[in-house]
Amino acid sequence: VIHGEPTGDFSRGAEPLPENLRSLCEAVTDAGADLGLALDPDADRLALVDEAGRAVGEEYTLALAARHRLTQQRGPVAANLSTSRMMDHVAGEAGVPLYRTPVGELNVAEAILEHGCVIGGEGNGGVIDPRVVPVRDSLVGAGLVLEMMAARSRLLSELCAELPVYTMVKDKVPLGGTEPETVFEAARRRFSDARLDERDGLYLAWDDGWLHVRASNTEPILRIIAEAREAATAQAWVGEIKALANGR
Repeated sequence: VIHGEPTGDFSRGAEPLPENLRSLCEAVTDAGADLGLALDPDADRLALVDEAGRAVGEEYTLALAARHRLTQQRGPVAANLSTSRMMDHVAGEAGVPLYRTPVGELNVAEAILEHGCVIGGEGNGGVIDPRVVPVRDSLVGAGLVLEMMAARSRLLSELCAELPVYTMVKDKVPLGGTEPETVFEAARRRFSDARLDERDGLYLAWDDGWLHVRASNTEPILRIIAEAREAATAQAWVGEIKALANGR
């Protein structure tokens, strides 16, 4: 265990993002470990480090956990709108429905209970297994990933390589007095070829990716998340929204 001293201070960046996991990555390679597990302070998010000391990104946590869980029991799965399309691949591979929800643990948990999902969660590393408790739990996610590695005798890097590769770009832009709906309307016009979901801000989808724009609940900013097969595409979509928010 590193950064586990009970001092009352979290000695690395609180979010389990790659930039905050350098010491864990080094510890994995120094120890010759098969896996590193990174938790956030309240242990509801889990990120993974592979045997080469590479932080694979939070989006893989739910995708791997769900893929393994579906080998044990086929049934619906749930994830929020901002979760990677890896989940669509996992659900499609198992031949089960994927229910998308607005962002928020409560929204996903309600969908799990309503539709009888066998697993669900959010792409920030939050796994919900209703057999245990209908909230995100990083130790549940860790158990499922470890069980998957053992059952299939595969390294984490090998399991990740079996999933489709997407690039996700996250950004934010100050509203500066602009109403979110003004930006949403401009985006609807700019991306008129997209499929829309307006349950949580504005979600625009294409065959090769998606773009989600939503107002923060805590500060006057727009949060922007895009995912596409090509990094340049996701970056361009984010750039377009930032330009629209700035009146360009």
